[in-house]
Amino acid sequence: MEIENYTGASQFLLLGLSQDPKLQPILFGMFLFMYLVTVLGNLLVILAVSSDSHLHTPMYFFLSTLSFIDICFTSTMVPKMLVNIHAHNKGILYTECLIQIYLFLAFVGVDNLLLTIMAYDCFVAICHPLKYVTIMNPNVCVFLVLMSWLIMFLVSLLHILLIKKLTFSRDTEIPHFFCELAQVLKVARSDAIANVNIILLYLSTALLGVCPITGILFSYSQIVSSLMKMSSTESKFKAFSTCGSHLCVVSLFYGTGLGVYLSSAGTHSSHDSSVASVMYTVVTPMLNPFIYSLKNKDMKGALGRLLDRAASCP
Repeated sequence: MEIENYTGASQFLLLGLSQDPKLQPILFGMFLFMYLVTVLGNLLVILAVSSDSHLHTPMYFFLSTLSFIDICFTSTMVPKMLVNIHAHNKGILYTECLIQIYLFLAFVGVDNLLLTIMAYDCFVAICHPLKYVTIMNPNVCVFLVLMSWLIMFLVSLLHILLIKKLTFSRDTEIPHFFCELAQVLKVARSDAIANVNIILLYLSTALLGVCPITGILFSYSQIVSSLMKMSSTESKFKAFSTCGSHLCVVSLFYGTGLGVYLSSAGTHSSHDSSVASVMYTVVTPMLNPFIYSLKNKDMKGALGRLLDRAASCP
């Protein structure tokens, strides 16, 4: 096969979750439903937080930011997948693939760092309540979010610059429903540069995976230690309710991510890996708003008031 670096109208072929024509309408309907629920649910969280003055606190500022990231994260992959299924077309332009890789890495990385920041926010709220307003002031909150964006945009850019040095066969097939970095590296023909990118991928995964997890575990170890020192059961329940929703979201995010990693390591089938990745790319962002809404009285109250105002409008 002719080897060339992609430019112009050259493209990759995304094989998707299944090549069975009978399953395409089912996949289209399922992913369209999940995407609409994800966008609507997270948008309601953002509107509820922004419209209710009682929720103008660091915790809900981070929550609304998380919801915004989840919308962007899912929108990076699902719309293109739906278009391809509807048009019976597997192609994605080389430039579109690079943009998808860049945005995917950036959003999943910011999501990861933001969950760590939210764990720190819970730690300060429970372990240092008297200093909470001073430590988690608006400037610090904005700075932490902006630094998360900056770090991940630079890391993602580094990956893209290395990918642009790779060469591929004409109409290279990617056994996935989006341009995942690991799958793109597998089909690359430039072994030396591909190995550098793989090393960078593992290094960034280690640093941006292990460090946040360590921070989250430390925060919750301190939280548990503080809860054990409380004599009142009511105080313990009230303190834990502050971070209960976050703990569920963290468990879901890292649990599904670990599941994808184990499925990839335990099988040589790219199809099984792509099916498993649906959990953290689509299902997790869809469930996050429900977790925060169902387990948080303030959020339920704010959503109720938002819907009441919307229903009363002529």
